[in-house]
Amino acid sequence: MSRIGKRPIGIPSGVDVKIEGSVVTVKGPKGTLTKEMHSHINIALEDQQIVVTRPDDEPLSRSLHGLTRTLIANMVEGVTNGFTKSLDMVGVGYRAAKQGNKLVLSVGKSHPVELIPFDGIDFEVPAQNKIIVMGMDKELVGDFAAEIRKERPPEPYKGKGIKYSNEIVRRKAGKAGAKKGAKK
Repeated sequence: MSRIGKRPIGIPSGVDVKIEGSVVTVKGPKGTLTKEMHSHINIALEDQQIVVTRPDDEPLSRSLHGLTRTLIANMVEGVTNGFTKSLDMVGVGYRAAKQGNKLVLSVGKSHPVELIPFDGIDFEVPAQNKIIVMGMDKELVGDFAAEIRKERPPEPYKGKGIKYSNEIVRRKAGKAGAKKGAKK
């Protein structure tokens, strides 16, 4: 039995959950999320808790059991608290700015990069070198943060680029100078 899959998901007050076949709809203070789960997994609502079970021990069922439970738990968490990802820009002249609903990045290219967030995603630029992406769908928050990071990923020699705030960039030593009189 899946350790993650067998744990029930508690429903906080103010959150409404509807299960229609394999479609799960979660409505809360931040909005509504709907997702169609795999039809092979059983999802039930019991005593203000969501219980996810699998019909058999086939490899497909086993692999989908924990995944389905985690996806539903992320939906409940998203409509109550939401998700955030924080990014830092490291490098001379690297800046971010919010212009209307667009994110404008200056990351050493010949032109400023303009990114438009997905529906349901919001972002803040508290400082020129810091971006915070927010939303209730964990997948979309991660996707938009990855789109931002993709514009200039951190490089290992000086650490310049856009990185997640909790990301550790492994640094490399760089090119060592050749010794005088060394044989070729």
